Formats: sequence, C-alpha cells, structure tokens
Amino acid sequence: MKAALLTGHGGAEMLRLGDAPDPVARPGEVVVDVHAASINAADYKVRLGSGGSSNLKFPYILGRDFCGVVSALGDGVTDFKIGDAVFGVTDQGIEGCYAEKLAIKAAIIAKKPDRLGHAEAAAMGLTSLTALWAVEDTAKLKRGETILIQGGAGGVAGFAIQLSKHLGATVLTTASARNHDYVRSLGADRAIDYSAEDFTKAVSGCDVVFDTVGGEVQVRSYEVLKPGGRLVWIAAAPAGFQPSRKDVEVLRPNVARDRAHLERMVALYGEGAVWPPNIVRYNLADAAEAHRVSEGRHLQGKLVLMVR
Repeated sequence: MKAALLTGHGGAEMLRLGDAPDPVARPGEVVVDVHAASINAADYKVRLGSGGSSNLKFPYILGRDFCGVVSALGDGVTDFKIGDAVFGVTDQGIEGCYAEKLAIKAAIIAKKPDRLGHAEAAAMGLTSLTALWAVEDTAKLKRGETILIQGGAGGVAGFAIQLSKHLGATVLTTASARNHDYVRSLGADRAIDYSAEDFTKAVSGCDVVFDTVGGEVQVRSYEVLKPGGRLVWIAAAPAGFQPSRKDVEVLRPNVARDRAHLERMVALYGEGAVWPPNIVRYNLADAAEAHRVSEGRHLQGKLVLMVR
C-alpha cells in the first residue's frame, strides 16, 4: 500500500510518499481501505519528536482519525461487513491513518452516516471525541452556565462551541479577528480577538474554561473562573507551572476511544446540533505541505488528507 512515511524526526520534509506492507486483521479487528485521514496538531509534534514520541521505529505512519470502507474482517467480528463505510480514531499510542489501509479494533469504530462525506467524517473523528469527553464527561457543562473556549477556530474547539451551545450554555471564545464570523457561525455568543484584547479583562465569572491552546493562555485562564469553576485542558501549561488558585478544579479529559462517543457525535449530527468544520483537502502525497500549515497553528477548521 501507499503511505505518507515519516522517515525520521525533524521538519515536514521528513514526510515522504512510499510503500508499506498491507495490514492484516487480527481477531476482533477489521481492515479499512482509508479514503480520508485527518491531520491533528499532535501529528506534527510526534514528527518533531516531542511529547514522548522519541522512540519510534522508522519509517513510521502518522495519523489518528480516518474514514473509509471495511475491506477485511478478523475472526470474531460480527457487527460490520465488507463494504461498510466506517470512521473512527486509533487507540491511544497507536497511529497509522496516513495510508491506504488500516487495521483497527472493530469495537472502537462506528458506521459513517450516509449524509456525511469521508473527509467530513474523518475531520470530526478525534475532534468530536475530544470535545465530547472534555465538555460533557469532564466539565459536565450544564444549561445556563458560561464557558470560555480558548482557540475557537480550531477543530476541537469548534466542535466544543457547537456542543456547548446545544447544551444551553453561554459560549465565549478567543479567536483572531479574521475568524470571528466563523466562530459566531458555530454558535459563539462572543468572540474575543486575542491579539487586540486581553481576555482576562474582557471576561470574568466563567463556570468553565476549556483550553485548547496551552502555555501562557492556560496560566491566565485561572483569572476568569468563578470560585468552584472548572478548567479543562488538552494543551499543557508551561513546564513547572503550578495552578495559581485552590478554589477551582483543574481537569484533563481521558479521551478514551470507544464507539459510544462516535455514535453520540452521529446522533448530534443527525439532530442538526453539530456539523463538519471548514475543511482544507490535501492529497496524500502532499502530507508535508499540510504539516507546514498545521504547524503554523492559525487554522480555521481542519486539514484532511484525501487518500483515495
């Protein structure tokens, strides 16, 4: 099969189109002919060798979420058949979606809705899973509460805006001025231009902050929480930072891979509560260029590799 191979840690030029062995379905697994694979910020961090990813065996295949068609069944798989269109997210610590084929546990994937294209389903895989675990399961956001979502134009944050609005919260978000119309279209009640306005002066008394940016943004996010508020983060604070307040909860979601959360996304999509993000498509052979864009961290929506 063809795959975008990471040939070593370093710049985007370390990604090159090449050949890799076809995967085989073990018991409980399926092989999926991948049609689309999403690019996540974690991908370029793995490429650079950060975040505990310094012991990879090269060539290595990146990619955590995908959409495609089942082409082989492992022993014991009865809930899918060959030809089913499916999407999902690889288990934690496992990658391999930047390729024409992928073997994955049947228990952690779901059937793609007919109305959702392959690129759209791939783009919503890890973003929806992460946002659902963060907003519903970890923050336990309630109707009438106020949530500040840091970095609203990104994939995870964009889904979180839609979900939070659906749950009945007041939704505030930070985004560059050029992305204000976009985040408002997702349901944000207020957009704060982080380059022109200090969000700690513009916002106070939040029940929840969902931080997808990290660094100094997380450090300053404590200032806008009410006593008893919850700071939920998926991007880390600076090394060595200790929470500046004792009267708030600091929570990191365990983004477990399971079919239930994917089907929750499908149900929300069916209700019209959420919809796919803006998507920029790249060919598999252009994975390096897509990584350069991703690493720039000024995205609106998602980048998706079209594999087939």
